[in-house]
Amino acid sequence: MGKVLGWNEVKKAVDSAKVKSKKIVFTNGCFDIIHLGHVRYLREAKRLGDVLVVAVNSDRSVSKLKKGRPIITGSQRAEVVASLEMVDYVILFDEDTPYELIRFLRPDVLVKGGDWKKEAIIGSDIVPETCSLPYIKGISTTGIIKKIKKLSE
Repeated sequence: MGKVLGWNEVKKAVDSAKVKSKKIVFTNGCFDIIHLGHVRYLREAKRLGDVLVVAVNSDRSVSKLKKGRPIITGSQRAEVVASLEMVDYVILFDEDTPYELIRFLRPDVLVKGGDWKKEAIIGSDIVPETCSLPYIKGISTTGIIKKIKKLSE
């Protein structure tokens, strides 16, 4: 089970792992309503290295990206993501993008879902390896929200 930590605590953990020649994988997202797509994506991300750091957008950050969201608060989203077996560290970030956090942590691998082209992935210019993992069609938080709204009509 992972831990939800602050920037400096995660930096210490990452630096310590690097000293032991561990490969650090970084990804980020809103993770508003956890679904199968998230689980598969995080499992695949973990396979790319030894330590998986997941940056979760804060409530303010999510609300700037997605109208009417988040559904679940940032602290709860972070705790749920941290409870997943493949996740080592979770960190909340308040900025519009995780660029400064990526620059601060200096991971070895940067990962996003297949709906992102490699060259468009924030931080790909400063991380040695960037991966765009396959997107699972038909599984999304937006789709889940639409289904729930239909039930209440």
